[in-house]
Amino acid sequence: MNHYARLTAAALILGTGGAALAEELNVTIVAGHPPVFRWVKHASQTFIPAVNEALEGTDYSITWSEQYGGALAKVGDELEAVEEGLAEIGLVSSLFDPGKLAVQNVTYFTPFVISDSTVVSEWMDELQVSNEAMKASWEANGLEYLGGAIGIDDYLLMTTFPVESIDDLEGRKIGAPGPAVNWLEGTGAVGVSGNLTTYYNEIKTGVYDGVIVFASAALPGKLHEVAPYITKVGFGAQYAGGIAANKDWFDSLDPVVQQALKDAAEADRVAYHQDLDASVSKFLAMMEEQGATISEVDAAFRKQWAEGMDNVAKLWAERLDSQGLQGTEVLKDYMDTMRAAGAEPVRNWDQE
Repeated sequence: MNHYARLTAAALILGTGGAALAEELNVTIVAGHPPVFRWVKHASQTFIPAVNEALEGTDYSITWSEQYGGALAKVGDELEAVEEGLAEIGLVSSLFDPGKLAVQNVTYFTPFVISDSTVVSEWMDELQVSNEAMKASWEANGLEYLGGAIGIDDYLLMTTFPVESIDDLEGRKIGAPGPAVNWLEGTGAVGVSGNLTTYYNEIKTGVYDGVIVFASAALPGKLHEVAPYITKVGFGAQYAGGIAANKDWFDSLDPVVQQALKDAAEADRVAYHQDLDASVSKFLAMMEEQGATISEVDAAFRKQWAEGMDNVAKLWAERLDSQGLQGTEVLKDYMDTMRAAGAEPVRNWDQE
């Protein structure tokens, strides 16, 4: 082959464009919960396709390894898996990592504030960037927060017995996720920390007499089969975590890839919450059709429950303040944000 022919061949190879020369990135994404839960399903159905689409025609493509349902990390261990580089990206459950992501758990220490999970998630994504304490806690654990806030619909009480008054909870063992155990203060119930992956069997075997849970997970988890009394207490919507990347890995990426990941996380949040909002009333109706009894407490019951609690939010904030973690500032920032968004809290936890 003469010199001209060699140049022409090289030009043809280069001319095949980015696809032939694209750098292929191998990315593992991890979640402790299985895909039966909506936020994991959307990682697969919304987040990953959105990243792939954004990278079409660029110099990069991604080969994904999806590790869900405890395959690589159990619920609450996602942060460590990403921090240690076992996975590049994780659905990090701040709810189950209160030691390392303490300030992210502000919603779980402020029940009875707002029932709209879309509002909670949108503003919590904003606060991860605008609130210095929240931003710093991700970075302190070697993570880059991408977005994709996992909002949780209004929490319910599901029990093996009917609840007509707070007195009915006296001595009953109630499972709740992480900090939500605090919501049982003053009710006479015995709060036990648990999570969705074990609730069904623990109720069935009598370990719990009920759980604090949300409709969009209760139906796929079949909890109404073992706890058929559903009481809408109005605990409120919550923020349980979001999508985060290993910071060293993220910082090494081309800005095009970084932007694709963040844009996809936002698309994931929007799609997930549209799906969530559409399912809540439908799932409640389906559980009722399958034999569950649904009741809703009145404002007086809700007020009695809220006012019977210690001010868990202030106690939480003061504890974080003593650790240098700006708990009071985060609490005020969150409550101010929710009130500005139209929330009418049963208790203004930050103002007492």
